[in-house]
Amino acid sequence: MGRRAPNTRDQRMRMSLIREAARLMAEEAITDYAAAKRKAAERLGAADTRNLPSNQEIQQAVLEYQAVFGGSEHQQQLRRLRERAVEAMAFFERFRPRLVGPVLAGTADGSSGVQLHLFADTPETVLFFLMDHGIPYEADERRLRFGREGVVVQPVFRFLADGTVVELTVFGEGGLREAPRSEVHGGPMERAGIDEVRALLEAPEETP
Repeated sequence: MGRRAPNTRDQRMRMSLIREAARLMAEEAITDYAAAKRKAAERLGAADTRNLPSNQEIQQAVLEYQAVFGGSEHQQQLRRLRERAVEAMAFFERFRPRLVGPVLAGTADGSSGVQLHLFADTPETVLFFLMDHGIPYEADERRLRFGREGVVVQPVFRFLADGTVVELTVFGEGGLREAPRSEVHGGPMERAGIDEVRALLEAPEETP
């Protein structure tokens, strides 16, 4: 017997799940892809479906949604966040900062924060730097997946700068050699240095 052709109804449901999950992430500030997919499936009456879309499909749909419905307001929000990122990266220059997450990918909105990876001999080095500059912070942890080590818990310091949350995930000095796995596509996470982020700001804005 030949392979069964894809069910048209299943394909329509999959596309509906992609659109609804993207809308939830764009409008309701849901940042977790799995949570967005589950909520989308529940809203569409398909809570038991196993035909869930990939994170990459949803991220692309978020970009398209923001281009259509976010317009110039989204572009301005994204630009402000990238400007904040450059300011924070210049401030933490000694720790070789790299921008990651929605602000780099272009899916960030007004509720998003700036996520940076820093590299130091010990987390305390970053902690003392914050304290020396009188920056109130919140300590946390983040579970990240690596190809060889599996899941690793990394220290996080979070603070507020001009109304924007800045999140610092601290790695060892050798952490630049291997990026954590991306939750979007499973490969190494995209990271950008300050010159790359400045280049994004200098690039012409796309119009929907």
